[in-house]
Formats: sequence, structure tokens, C-alpha cells
Amino acid sequence: MIQESARSGIVQKDKETVALIPEIKFGMMTPEDLEKLASVSRKYEIPIIKITSAQRIALVGVQPEHVESIWDELGMEPGHGLGTGLNYIQSCPGTSVCRLGQRDSLEMAERLYDTIKPLGLEVKLKIGVSGCPLQCGEGAIRDIGVFGKKATGWTIQIGGNSGLNARVGEVLATDLEDDILVETILKLLVYYKENMKPKERMYRFIPRMGGVGEIRKAIGLE
Repeated sequence: MIQESARSGIVQKDKETVALIPEIKFGMMTPEDLEKLASVSRKYEIPIIKITSAQRIALVGVQPEHVESIWDELGMEPGHGLGTGLNYIQSCPGTSVCRLGQRDSLEMAERLYDTIKPLGLEVKLKIGVSGCPLQCGEGAIRDIGVFGKKATGWTIQIGGNSGLNARVGEVLATDLEDDILVETILKLLVYYKENMKPKERMYRFIPRMGGVGEIRKAIGLE
């Protein structure tokens, strides 16, 4: 039996092949990344190459004996495609190229990644970052969502979910400048880590702790 992990891959329907998901932060890639993905896909005759909802590229139908060679040739780290931990941070282009962008969502996504990854959260965590209220980063249906307005700053929403228990996140804080936004999310996640039940997603955690208002008090927002 194939043992699933981010590195060994996700077992597919045929129970004989796996999907590998390289880490592609916020959907940003270089020509060299694309060339490596194309090269291994041809060499190992990977039948399906799929863009995922997490802004990554899944190599589907990989033979298990090819897994380590593929990782070596890609020179990329595995993405967190299953299990617990920071699953992904999704981001829109923000002010880098989008004519509607009001805040630099890509830079903020990177700051949040560098802040959150070391926490070692033992729960699946999905984050969406958007540079304007249109929310192309889909933060409203993520555990934590962030969107920016040029004049007033960032808004944080928490507790969104896109699964069977679909719901829109609730507003935790508004009008935050960059440093305060990062500091607030860090406080939230430290509180979450210290008080959550095993593998308890944010949308279940919030009502158990008494709602967003009680969480605001607990992390010093009120």
C-alpha cells in the first residue's frame, strides 16, 4: 500500500499512481519552473497536468517508483496538499499588475507565509489574500481572508469555508495597516493553536469560543 504524504504523493483512483503537488507560493512561477515541470512530465509520461484551486500545478498519474527522481529533477519542495498545517495561501495579483488593485496582495501573502509557516499548526489552514474588496483571492470562503482598500487598509475575515459546510467568513478587524495586519493574524493563530481541539477548523472553532466578538476580546482587539 502506498503511504500518502506531501512528498510521496496523493493516491489516485486506480490505487496504483499518485499525484505530486509542488509548492508554488501564491501561484507565482518562473520560466525555469515551467520548463522543469514540462521536462519531467514528458520524461515520465505523466498523463494529467492540472491547475489546482490552491494556485498550484498537480502532476497526476505518477508511478510511485518515479517520485523521488521527479522531486530531484524539479528541485522544488512538496506543497501541503493533504493533512494538517498551512495548506496554502491564495492571492490575487493586487497592485503588481491588476488595474483594480488597491493594496499589494502578493507582498502581503509572502509576509503572512513567512509569519505563519513556523507556527507548525496541527490543523488544515487555508488563507486568501486580495488587493481589493472584489476578493479574487477568495478569502471570504477561507479560514482566514484578507482584502485591502487603498484609503483605509486591510480587512480580516475568519471562519469561511467552501466545503459541505459552506459559509462566508465573519469580519474580525478592519482598517489595518500592513504591520498591524500581520501582528493581528499572528495573535489570532497563537490563540487558535492554544485553544483549538485536534484538527478543529476555524469555522467550528469560532462558535465554540463564543463567536467573533469573544475572539476579538481574547486577542486584544476590544
